[in-house]
Amino acid sequence: MPSRIDPGEFPAPGRGRRAWWLREALANDPGAECPPLRGDVEADVVILGGGYTGMWTAMFLTQEQPGIRVVILERDICGGGPSGRNGGFLTGWWDELPELVEMFGEDRALAACRALGRSIRSIGEWCTEHGVDAWYTAGGYLDVSTSPGQDGAWRTSVEAVTRLGAGDEYVELSQAEVLRRCASPVYRGGVLMRDGATVQPARLARGLRRVLLERGVRIFEGSPVHRFRAGPPAEAETAGGTVRAGQAVIALNAWASGFRSLRSRLVAFGSYIVLTAPAPNLLEELGWTGGECITDSRSSLHYYRTTRDGRIAFGGGGGRGALGSTVGARFTDDVESARRAAAGLRRTFPSFRDVPIEDAWGGPIDMSPSHLPFFGTWPNGNVHFGAGYSGNGVAPSHLGGHVLAGMVAGREDEWTSLPLVGNLPAPFPPEPLRTMGGFFVREAIVRIDDADETGRRPSPLARLVARTPRMLGYHWGPR
Repeated sequence: MPSRIDPGEFPAPGRGRRAWWLREALANDPGAECPPLRGDVEADVVILGGGYTGMWTAMFLTQEQPGIRVVILERDICGGGPSGRNGGFLTGWWDELPELVEMFGEDRALAACRALGRSIRSIGEWCTEHGVDAWYTAGGYLDVSTSPGQDGAWRTSVEAVTRLGAGDEYVELSQAEVLRRCASPVYRGGVLMRDGATVQPARLARGLRRVLLERGVRIFEGSPVHRFRAGPPAEAETAGGTVRAGQAVIALNAWASGFRSLRSRLVAFGSYIVLTAPAPNLLEELGWTGGECITDSRSSLHYYRTTRDGRIAFGGGGGRGALGSTVGARFTDDVESARRAAAGLRRTFPSFRDVPIEDAWGGPIDMSPSHLPFFGTWPNGNVHFGAGYSGNGVAPSHLGGHVLAGMVAGREDEWTSLPLVGNLPAPFPPEPLRTMGGFFVREAIVRIDDADETGRRPSPLARLVARTPRMLGYHWGPR
């Protein structure tokens, strides 16, 4: 895709400015202060990370074990990382069913898909119960083709879902059926997943924070952990003090790659979103009024949704990768990746060509070799972790909170018996092959997608490089 969007057309991402989602949420409700840790604290459980996974884990721990002492340590503010700047998609795993069956068998694959569907619905119910106005909208998830090379990309998954008796969960649509939901001139056909909803992600994160404080969870923001000892007891040391706890949970998203035991199973890539000014009349002309979250079938996919006030938030994957395990400003200040997202917006919705792009932001996503999250426990038995959401973490983090709370309690139940628990994916190649390989594969995938959308033939070398991960047994890149 030509990157001809003038960077002056939108504010440069990053540069210390928070995502629009978080600015909007904080303006609506800044919340009570959670000062940095000062002194030493004893707890039953210490959670590293104040994003969705850490907060849902704390939520379920306090529901299941009243009186349990839970401490959350967050380097920024709760929701300041990926939980407050993602696209706000809650989508299921029905499109991942063939890979799930390949890895775990039919019954366990279906159990995982149905569990995630319950999490999607439960998030909406939780918001209602706790008075959290996170703009939860159950509009379904639409995956579309926007070029010939994307046509039918979903059919293998549709066939698997149908064969296993869940055909109503993931239904192929004709071009006409797609256009009735959203009349983009580039749409060619698609598929609808019933498990699909959207939220204002930062409002959800800040709502979780509020409810946890009401439940007695101690949250220390501005408290990066400089040193961690598993113990037992686990000890998490910050500049201002130390938390000692019988058990610990690592819920750090891409930053979990700082731990040696997780580093080989995580690669971070950037993902960027641009946000238009409100234009509800144009959304009505498109017929896009049902709240569907939408992706195209690029391997470096575009993902987009509407907002309550009639904007389009349009995101693009395929951003820069990490250098080793370093997660820094290259993930928040990447103008070129934001420009690509803006170009995707203009191509997909030409009727918005005169609508200003008012904001742009981005950050890292933690890619796993299986393209699915994984959960486990360190050999010492008291440190548990969840990571590898691969750009689809809003609903799976709720599921992960159930899993990790159950692991802390030593419980065997429907959550801790899911196939993503205790089954670590095969590691990525060692450095420097991991970083170099990630760079070349990312470039090849983007070039193939761009060539397909502009009617060009991608080079055979690009096709070979893009398919290398699947040839090596990893579940990402073109099928």
